[in-house]
Amino acid sequence: MTTCPCGSGASFEACCQPIITGQETARTAEQLMRARYTAYATAAMDFIFTSTHPGYRTGYDHEGTRTWAENSQWLGLEIISSYKGGTEDAVGEVEFIARYREKGGIPREHHENGQFKKEKGSWFFTEGVLEKPRPITSAKVGRNDPCTCGSGLKYKKCCGK
Repeated sequence: MTTCPCGSGASFEACCQPIITGQETARTAEQLMRARYTAYATAAMDFIFTSTHPGYRTGYDHEGTRTWAENSQWLGLEIISSYKGGTEDAVGEVEFIARYREKGGIPREHHENGQFKKEKGSWFFTEGVLEKPRPITSAKVGRNDPCTCGSGLKYKKCCGK
């Protein structure tokens, strides 16, 4: 049993895998967001494409996206909030932070408000609005404090090198 990359704590087989493989449909916008993150982490690019609303697929680079996903280490997903996006809604918004590291480089965060639309009983991702980084409120970060980038590592082992 493998823990699902989406951070739900459930097994991959019981959580996002059935959505990614098409055995189940996402019941909520947040569930689709979690499955999309997991699809990046497992390089399931066909799901990324099909879970994007058809009206928003223009310019999608399937192979470029696959290469990027395969060359990244996926460090975790944090759901900040969800607005609407429930089983009875037609639209929803999920604010999230996806953490990853490209080609062994420094950890990065992708902080976005993802927009979702439900059509004919299926949720689709439409577009995302990037959140601007918030200023660091601490005057000083100690070497043994958690890194401010959100990687979960100590500052001295991450951005404080």
